[in-house]
Amino acid sequence: MKSYFYDLHIHSCLSPCGDDDMTVSNIAGMAFIKGLGLVALTDHNTSKNTPAFFETCKAYGIVPVAGMELTTAEEIHLLCLFPTLDSALRFDEAVDGFRMKIKNKPEIFGEQTVLDSEDNVIGNDPYLLPIATALSLDEASALADSFGGVSMPAHIDRPSNGILAILGTMPDTPTFHYVELRDRAKREECGAESRHVLVNSDAHMLEDINEPENSISLDVPDDADDDTVRAALIKKLRGG
Repeated sequence: MKSYFYDLHIHSCLSPCGDDDMTVSNIAGMAFIKGLGLVALTDHNTSKNTPAFFETCKAYGIVPVAGMELTTAEEIHLLCLFPTLDSALRFDEAVDGFRMKIKNKPEIFGEQTVLDSEDNVIGNDPYLLPIATALSLDEASALADSFGGVSMPAHIDRPSNGILAILGTMPDTPTFHYVELRDRAKREECGAESRHVLVNSDAHMLEDINEPENSISLDVPDDADDDTVRAALIKKLRGG
């Protein structure tokens, strides 16, 4: 077993609500400074900055995880994480077909910038990313599963876009083995005492990235490569 300090919910400048300083290099660098070893990039309804993030993390010895914060048709935020970069990008392509294509207004909502590993701008998503997709909660979870990923309700302790705030309770389906909190102290308040919990930052600014306070133990050797670590993470989060 090996323990990792983690933050598995971070937004880059591709999310319009993300600060301009949330470049892939800055995120990896700040995670390194803070002593994190396992970090996921999870922009709103897209994974297009994850290839650059993977490249950047190599220089810092951080295990990168490709993910997405998907907005379901019910306006619930669902954290989706994947064992490989390829599976996340294929999931991205699939989700794109369910997005509502409303033009972004950068002067109002912010830029949606795609970067390379050196933080050069290589593209821009023209359609507003955080808008609800046409995927229901059940459909979104099943879609993530179909690409080998895992999903969980994001920030259930928040009044906006949290599953409890929207549905009033945790549904019987889909089955979630983990839920996400931003504040572990709210675990009882959210009725999550009997559930496995991840505590992530949902960072939109560099200073909000987790301190080395939350760790997860994975069944991997000390010299495990990144692919092995990610596979063990997804297996654990799926209840394995």
